[in-house]
Amino acid sequence: MAPKDKTPPPNEPFKQALAACIRAIARVPDLEVAFGIDRAALTGHTARLPEPSRKMTREEASILRGQADSMALRLAAHDEAVHRTYRPEGQEARAVYEAVEQARCESIGARRMDGVRANLASMLEDRYRRTQISAEVADRGDAPIADALALIVRERLTGMAPPPAAARIADAWRDHIEEKTAGRLERLEGAIGDQRAFSHLVRDILASLDMADEYGEEPEDENADQDGDDAKGEDQDAPGEPDTQDGSDRAEASASETAGEDDEKGDVESSEGYADEVAEDAAEAEAAADARRPDRPLSNRPPIDDYKVWTTRFDEVVHAEGLCDVAELDRLRAYLDKQLAPLQGAVARLANRLQRKLMAQQNRSWMFDLEEGVLDTARLTRVVIDPMAPLSFKRERDIDFRDTIVTLLIDNSGSMRGRPITVAATCVDILARTLERCGVKVEILGFTTRAWKGGQSREAWLQAGKPPTPGRLNDLRHIVYKAADAPWRRSRRNLGLMMREGLLKENIDGEALDWAHMRLLARSESRRILMMISDGAPVDDSTLSVNPGNYLERHLRRVIEDIETRSPVELIAIGIGHDVTRYYKRAVTIVDAEELAGAMTDQLAALFDENARIDPRAAAKAAAGRPRRA
Repeated sequence: MAPKDKTPPPNEPFKQALAACIRAIARVPDLEVAFGIDRAALTGHTARLPEPSRKMTREEASILRGQADSMALRLAAHDEAVHRTYRPEGQEARAVYEAVEQARCESIGARRMDGVRANLASMLEDRYRRTQISAEVADRGDAPIADALALIVRERLTGMAPPPAAARIADAWRDHIEEKTAGRLERLEGAIGDQRAFSHLVRDILASLDMADEYGEEPEDENADQDGDDAKGEDQDAPGEPDTQDGSDRAEASASETAGEDDEKGDVESSEGYADEVAEDAAEAEAAADARRPDRPLSNRPPIDDYKVWTTRFDEVVHAEGLCDVAELDRLRAYLDKQLAPLQGAVARLANRLQRKLMAQQNRSWMFDLEEGVLDTARLTRVVIDPMAPLSFKRERDIDFRDTIVTLLIDNSGSMRGRPITVAATCVDILARTLERCGVKVEILGFTTRAWKGGQSREAWLQAGKPPTPGRLNDLRHIVYKAADAPWRRSRRNLGLMMREGLLKENIDGEALDWAHMRLLARSESRRILMMISDGAPVDDSTLSVNPGNYLERHLRRVIEDIETRSPVELIAIGIGHDVTRYYKRAVTIVDAEELAGAMTDQLAALFDENARIDPRAAAKAAAGRPRRA
């Protein structure tokens, strides 16, 4: 045998240099730096970065270096104790506070190192170009104020104009912010190296923007025993000129804030925008408190559901063809097939394994020695000898297995963008074909929102004078990729819609799960299975900013409980990189999106295996009533 080639991959030197650069800027020599297919994230003592391609472009390298720089600067210039002391309690104010603090950390590196400055600019441009939030901004209501203020603060601290992909977000709020803050922004530059003083100024800015009522309790300045750490700001200069950063650093802040809550130990992932990360942090931070709330005494009634919707006027349930013309769907489907060509073989093998298991349960069987039915050719000699001979017929058994429907409900939120949504699309594609070949009907659904940050529902709420606790405050978009009765050959191209830029936005899981459940209840099949594929808790910034932080999560838990305890529908959940076992009784969590195919087939196979079990009493009764063969 020829000796194995031990030449390192061409991107290995770059990865080693990048890891060393992060440790140097962060001044954490033992920081663990890992590369994989996941998005960039800072989790505890580990910095995770996307795996660079083997033939990396200059632009890709700059973006990756920018992501790493952002993580390193967060570690170097941020004191979590001070941050927690001054952090507001209200969701919208907290989102702004988090975003501006991240801008401060990144600005410290950008002011001192030109390479870091260029890398951060590349990272921000890539982030906003992929999310396409700016493209949908028509007025101030469409632009998240957290992103806008962070971009404006960054511009004041570094002189860097917002990236072209985010310019409309900053411009939508610029006049309003500058008018309201009345010179407070200029004072931020003098406090960039003092996190405590900087946080005081940010709270003043929030008050000028009418967010003072979201502060909560005032911080006690007497507890200023962490001043030594505050100086970590601008005074901490890294040796050399490292070039690395990440848009997941604000998520690291959430990780440290919720580290003490036992059921919130999952990885904190980066998101495509400031407000996305903060809203997810807020929803998860409130979950533990909700879980610890004791049951009401002397009552076995379910808790009163306080979930409400501001308006359903702008919600929509739409077929994939209604969001995209046929030519565009064909182009997107071709793009999906090209992206997933290497993955299809593995998924197809898993699907074939599932098919063999299902078909084994559908083997046809016959009942023999009957008085009527189809003539049994094995008894033909008996009939020739004695035409009146009894028990010469047979009849095929009825097969109940075919009376089954499976609904696949896919999270179409922005956090699924990239590899997770493409893997989900191909797995659903092949699994649907497999089940259809086995006589099991399949429905494929997706859920997201029509807009970021509320859309027309929020506009209607603002025009009504902003009544308190309005409930769900965004426009739902529920998508039918394949109806249960539609043949697969006509629905195949619809899955390409998941590759469309701008489709994936926010996720309100509770209402989506209820919608899919109601569609199943309307079906006539005797067995109904609902599989939810998601990568996290429900997040909608517009709703969470004006309601309790666990509002959407509490509603999701109630819907799940109703289905699992009071419905004939069998519910399964698969979490991609997020622990869903705390929500669902029958659930599995996968770390890598590429494990999705195996998890789906294993879960469905387990369900059908349970269905195939024979009731011993029924089997004995059938055996007793069947005449013996002559």
